[in-house]
Amino acid sequence: MKDRLIRFTRGVPPTESFDPDQLVECTKSVLAQYSDVVLQYGPSRGFAPLRQQLAQQNNVELQRVILGQGSLNLQDMSARVMLKPGDLVYAENPSYDRALTVFKRAGGLIKGFPLEQDGLNVDAVEASLKSGDRPVIFYIIPDFQNPSGTVLSFEKRQRIANLAREYEFWIIEDSPYRNLRYRGQDVPSIFDLAPDRVFKMSSFSKLICPGLRVGYVIAPEGMADPIARWAEDSYINSSYLNQAIVYDYQQRGWLEPHIQCLKDLYRQRLDALLKALDQHMASTATWCRTEGGFFVGVTLKANVKADDLLKRAEGANLQLSDGRNFFTHAGGDQFIRLPFCALTPDEIEEGVARLAQVVNTF
Repeated sequence: MKDRLIRFTRGVPPTESFDPDQLVECTKSVLAQYSDVVLQYGPSRGFAPLRQQLAQQNNVELQRVILGQGSLNLQDMSARVMLKPGDLVYAENPSYDRALTVFKRAGGLIKGFPLEQDGLNVDAVEASLKSGDRPVIFYIIPDFQNPSGTVLSFEKRQRIANLAREYEFWIIEDSPYRNLRYRGQDVPSIFDLAPDRVFKMSSFSKLICPGLRVGYVIAPEGMADPIARWAEDSYINSSYLNQAIVYDYQQRGWLEPHIQCLKDLYRQRLDALLKALDQHMASTATWCRTEGGFFVGVTLKANVKADDLLKRAEGANLQLSDGRNFFTHAGGDQFIRLPFCALTPDEIEEGVARLAQVVNTF
């Protein structure tokens, strides 16, 4: 363990969370039942039975549900449909680095708002709107935020929903971690509070496996058709075979028991991370004591530079993500995202101990 490279980088599920035998059974089943559909081109919205499942689960019309190659793919298409070069995009600061890249590539100008223990600072958002800002999109990860782990409080969700209606901006609610709560109580989604203003996005990457690349968006009325047309012009349709596997998996009743297994597995790893941080970094950093998801965001108290931190961590056989990539503009030198789901409790303990030693060299 002492000589092993420990990677606190990507938020990936561990291979032991996959069940290949179940997926083989689902694949055989869908090929037997739907081979004429899943092996052929199809409408760009995706495999209809899975879309119907999702429409029923979310109590929406079928036409609002679009499937894609993971949720990031759908974020990209939604951004290109909605944004013109120079349009304003609001986001949490820090936020998911790849989503920020998506909005920049679509020509958006991103304005970030700081996070507090109960999510983004809504007072700052409201002040910015009252000053004259008119964002087209507000990108939010309200549940176990990537990269910080924070959860947006119910009161703040209500305020954001009301502001979206008052100032007529769209919310992209990115919720891949919502089902992965290991303790505590669920909070209603922003989509529940303002379905007319919210693009609800999620995927099965964290719940079944990333390799299927099955994500979905529930778009507001009138916005689904442009996204579906963009998808058709981009790739005709995403993989019906993989979408049918997800449909069959849910039809068999396997998803909920599997999620419970994931919760039992990941809860131990989150507890190991929080315990290690308390033991090794209580005097040198602050962090959110999240109750779910994949990440804990750590902010160092020392005035360090990210390049120096990454280099010294590498010398300790520790791989970190560059914290600056999660910030909308300058910042992030003192920020470290710690993903915990793919590491064992022993690896987490050793990794945090090494990180503490590195931080103590500054």
